[in-house]
Amino acid sequence: MLTGSCLCGAVAYEAEADLSGIIHCHCETCRKAHGAAFSSIGAVPKAAFRWTRGKALLSAYDSSPGKTRRFCSRCGSQLTAERAESDQVMLRLGCLDTPVKVERQWHIWRSDGASWYDPEEAHPLLPEGMKRE
Repeated sequence: MLTGSCLCGAVAYEAEADLSGIIHCHCETCRKAHGAAFSSIGAVPKAAFRWTRGKALLSAYDSSPGKTRRFCSRCGSQLTAERAESDQVMLRLGCLDTPVKVERQWHIWRSDGASWYDPEEAHPLLPEGMKRE
C-alpha cells in the first residue's frame, strides 16, 4: 500500500500497488511545474488508486494535450498526473508518505535538463541542512 499527501495535509491518497520503477523527468515542463531540476514519478494502475482526503480541494492543469496535473489548491503541492488514454496514474513521489526502495530508475529528457544540474556529477551529501559558520 502506497500513501501520499500534500504539504498542508489537506489532500491525501492511497494506492494498492507497488512501484516497479521510478522516472526522474528533466523536461522543461516538469522543471517549471515543480520549480526543481527534475520531477520524480512512479506509475500505479488507476484502478488501484483512490483519494482518501480532500478531493474537493484538488485543482487541475492540462500541461500538454491529454495530460492533466492535479495539485492541492491550498498549498500547491503537485500530487498526480494522468494521461487521458492511459490506465495509469503518475504519482509525484515528493508527496509520497510511504518509504519505498526501487532499483529500476531512469533519468529522462536529459536533453532538456537544467544547465546547473547534472545527475552524473558528485556533490557533498549532507544528512541535514547547510551548516552555519
